Amino acid sequence: MADSAAAAEAAHPATVGQAVIPLVNRLQDIMARLDGDSAAGVELPQVAAIGGQSSGKSSVLEALVGRDFLPRGPEICTRRPLVLQLVRHSAPEEWGEFLHAPGRRFHDFEHIKREIQSETDKEAGGNKGVSEKQIRLKIFSPNVIDITLVDLPGITRVPVGDQPSDIESRIRTMIMQYIKHPSCIILAVSPANADLANSDALQLARLGDPDGSRTIGVITKLDIMDRGTDARNFLLGNVIPLKLGYVGIVNRSQEDINFNRSIKDALAFEEKFFSTLPAYHGLSQCCGVPQLAKKLNMILLKHITDMLPGLKSRINAQLVAVAKEHAAYGDAAESTAGQGVKLLNILGKYCEAFSSMVEGKNKVSTDQLSGGARIHYIFQSIFVKSLEEVDPCKNISDEDIRTSIQNSGGPKGAMFLPELPFEILVRRQIGRLLDPSLQCAKFIYDELVKISHGCLTSELQKYPILKRRMGESVSNFLRDGLRPAETMITHIIEMEMDYINTSHSSFVGGSKVVELAKHDGLPLRGPTSLSAHKDGIAISSEMQLKSSIENNIQLKSERGQKSRAVFARDATRGATAEQPDTDADIDTEYVWVQVMENPSLDRRGTSAAGGGQKGNSLVGGSLSNMPGPRVLNSLYSMIRLREPPITLKPSENKTDQDRTEIAIVKLLVKSYYDIVRKSIEDAVPKAIMHFLVNHTKRELHNVLIRKLYRENLLDEMLRETDEVLIRRQRIQETLQVLEQAHRTLEEFPLEAEKVEKGYSVSEYTTGLPKLAGLGNRSLS
Repeated sequence: MADSAAAAEAAHPATVGQAVIPLVNRLQDIMARLDGDSAAGVELPQVAAIGGQSSGKSSVLEALVGRDFLPRGPEICTRRPLVLQLVRHSAPEEWGEFLHAPGRRFHDFEHIKREIQSETDKEAGGNKGVSEKQIRLKIFSPNVIDITLVDLPGITRVPVGDQPSDIESRIRTMIMQYIKHPSCIILAVSPANADLANSDALQLARLGDPDGSRTIGVITKLDIMDRGTDARNFLLGNVIPLKLGYVGIVNRSQEDINFNRSIKDALAFEEKFFSTLPAYHGLSQCCGVPQLAKKLNMILLKHITDMLPGLKSRINAQLVAVAKEHAAYGDAAESTAGQGVKLLNILGKYCEAFSSMVEGKNKVSTDQLSGGARIHYIFQSIFVKSLEEVDPCKNISDEDIRTSIQNSGGPKGAMFLPELPFEILVRRQIGRLLDPSLQCAKFIYDELVKISHGCLTSELQKYPILKRRMGESVSNFLRDGLRPAETMITHIIEMEMDYINTSHSSFVGGSKVVELAKHDGLPLRGPTSLSAHKDGIAISSEMQLKSSIENNIQLKSERGQKSRAVFARDATRGATAEQPDTDADIDTEYVWVQVMENPSLDRRGTSAAGGGQKGNSLVGGSLSNMPGPRVLNSLYSMIRLREPPITLKPSENKTDQDRTEIAIVKLLVKSYYDIVRKSIEDAVPKAIMHFLVNHTKRELHNVLIRKLYRENLLDEMLRETDEVLIRRQRIQETLQVLEQAHRTLEEFPLEAEKVEKGYSVSEYTTGLPKLAGLGNRSLS
């Protein structure tokens, strides 16, 4: 039978089965040189053995190898993931190699065991600690199949030694990092002498492989089950179904290990156990270590061939990404001329990126507005909208308008509504537009600073000194561009304030504003005459005198009261003034008649012809009854003036004329303000774009060259940080590894029919030692 197996091997020297697993082993070696971050996304097909503590995982692996080489004991033994590559070769020699000790061969498997223990203690400590760092071991032997397995730490519940209190959670997390990937075949090892329905290995496998398509169940220690019980229903998948099925094996006991019982003897005992126990008759395909080896090999082969196309795509994609990053880092050492060229290229790319972001030609974001779109938003949705929401008459009170109208009349008063109050008020409102206009310019400046910070961030990250100098230069240049923009905005506002163009076609003034006032239902005051003529004789002076007497002489005769406040309102201004009372009660109408009928009386009440005659009394309308000089002097001396107040304001009572004038002024101010506002809304963004934005786009490149392109500064500005140097070296190594992996995959001729065919148990032998008399005995 051995000869026929050898002949079968020789007949198929180049089958897919003989090439694909070594191919993955080579890829494992190549990718092992990468750290976890660099190898992310390239998960290679592998078999991970999981199980509880003392479940028999190590015994299964040793049985597959046929040698005793793993640390054993009653407590936790596997404390670091062990990546075990089995390489079959034709020479009779057997040896092991560790990745951490390249070029060194371990021919003594006891030395391999001690090396594993030493490396475990080095990383995880000597007191039962656990580490996630792998140990990679490759075993060359003619008695193994080509396969890669990962022996993971067993699940433990109670921490011992230096193990942390959450040791169970940590080990479960470590296991899930391996078995969650679709490229991983799960070897779930459960002892038969425990409750298989509550197996830790099967529970974890269900989390990583919910549909059970990647899980092989291994039931160990079948020989120590309770008498009268067996695992037949489990092996048949009747209890917990798995698509890849179960395999039952018999482990070496701790007594066998203590007495150095060989694996060859253990395999013979296992085969005899299954052949003699009736419960396992007819289950030859799922009993014994040789069947497990063949099953693993076939499943891994098919799994690898299914994964290879996707694996190629992932490696190619990562190769492109790493090559792009490597190109961005460039070469470290360059000459002075090369540094100058690099600096010019950086400055050119920076300015090009700046202009592209302003113009919206860069990579368009779908998350938020950026670059020039934000500038447009500031102009239209913040600046223009804010100005349109302003009411120009909101902060102008009616008293302000009345005061300005009265002040503009001067000492004569105003016959008509003057222009000066309108100009004063509208200039004040135009001046309010300066602050939001300057604030808009500052907003655009801030946006340009943000844009400058977002240009070439990844490339400038390598050169912190250059990045800082460029930031300073750009900020200073933008600040210099902001000043002329602010000056121009100030001039625009001042121009509007200096010339009030009431001839503007859109300005509502003159008769138009009166019509609007009429349309709004405002009462208009009609024209009033300043004098009247009767029979050709002017009587205005007489009326004036009578009004003066009537308004300024007040009677006071009530029960000895000495005084009463008397107020009079100026007919023209509407201001109020306080006048004192007289000391006597006088009939003003009577005095007025006597004075008008006796023009010869002077202000003292004496006749001009009588020369100061006394005793004439103004009683009954006769001249003899006119009051004497004392009475007339008292009459005239009672009109007294008070000091004008320091602050004089219009009275609170508004006439219809006041209301009309106020409404007209507000309409005029609002009309002209709207004209200026529209002009400002158009002129201010143009000034900002010309003096700040477009000026920066045109001159930024020249300014950066003048400021930064200096030969004596090249070394300093292009000096890289230590992190960048380390990162460049790591990227170079990653690129080399991925290129080698890519070449390895390209060397493998993937033929569709061979992939579909795979290979069967009869095609490919395990290489495990043949036992005399039991080599191919059927268990049926």
